[in-house]
Amino acid sequence: MVRGDNTKKVKIQEQRPDLRVAPKVKTKPYSDIDLNNWKEYSHIKTDTWWEFASRDNTHGHSNEYHGNYIPQLAQQLFERFTKKGDIVLDMFLGSGTSAIEALNMQRRCIGVELKPEQVEVVKNKFSKKELVTDVNIICSDSADVKVKDKIQARLDVMREDKAQFLILHPPYDDIIKFSDKKEDLSNCATTEEFYDLFQKVAKNGYDLLEKGRFTALIIGDKYANGEIVPLGADCAQKMREIGFKMKAVIVKNMEGNERAKGKTANLWRYRALNGGFYIFKHEYIYVFQKV
Repeated sequence: MVRGDNTKKVKIQEQRPDLRVAPKVKTKPYSDIDLNNWKEYSHIKTDTWWEFASRDNTHGHSNEYHGNYIPQLAQQLFERFTKKGDIVLDMFLGSGTSAIEALNMQRRCIGVELKPEQVEVVKNKFSKKELVTDVNIICSDSADVKVKDKIQARLDVMREDKAQFLILHPPYDDIIKFSDKKEDLSNCATTEEFYDLFQKVAKNGYDLLEKGRFTALIIGDKYANGEIVPLGADCAQKMREIGFKMKAVIVKNMEGNERAKGKTANLWRYRALNGGFYIFKHEYIYVFQKV
């Protein structure tokens, strides 16, 4: 059998570039990144040291709420681990950074916030239509197992069985008091109690996350009683106990989201020299996958 001659076809394609077959888009099930054109994504960080000179206060973001994470983290994580239309579940919504950036990037968001007054503040950042179609805010205790039914009801309205990405940005134990509520993780009597409640929140999120999808834990450590308390590593271990698979430990500089200490900076330096410790300039982003 004589094989057909493809020479003529090749010559036609060379003369008519419009007839060339475009390369097939290659993506992962959890991302819109075209891996056939991976060199075009130089803005996406793939190393474990993230440095940002300042907080992004554009496109609906602001820094009026002490303790919120910087929008650049959402930009990096959402593009890397979500697709357009996906639902981001934030169990500590705070000032709404996750929801704002989800809409900016054509994603959707369900957020849980403990304080009713803060829920109203965040709702005012969105239109009535957006609060129906793209953003759902639940006023509830993220550690309570009952919150799962509330989140599932919102997922049903948004026509999804599970969320596609989970954000966990808890209080860093008792460093900042966010409310007077006993359910608030920043009001725990002990660090062990904090770990216990955090693990309950993480378990609720795990149960509502789609299999194979990703989670980000944003957290820092603290000093207490003359020693360092490794909140990050301990909370990461609590997540591993639940069943999450750890994929990355990212170190991020804090200058972008830390309010300036001003004249107190010299006092912190004295305290460090006097107490034998170092001043935190970093926090962590732990990335996990539900397998």
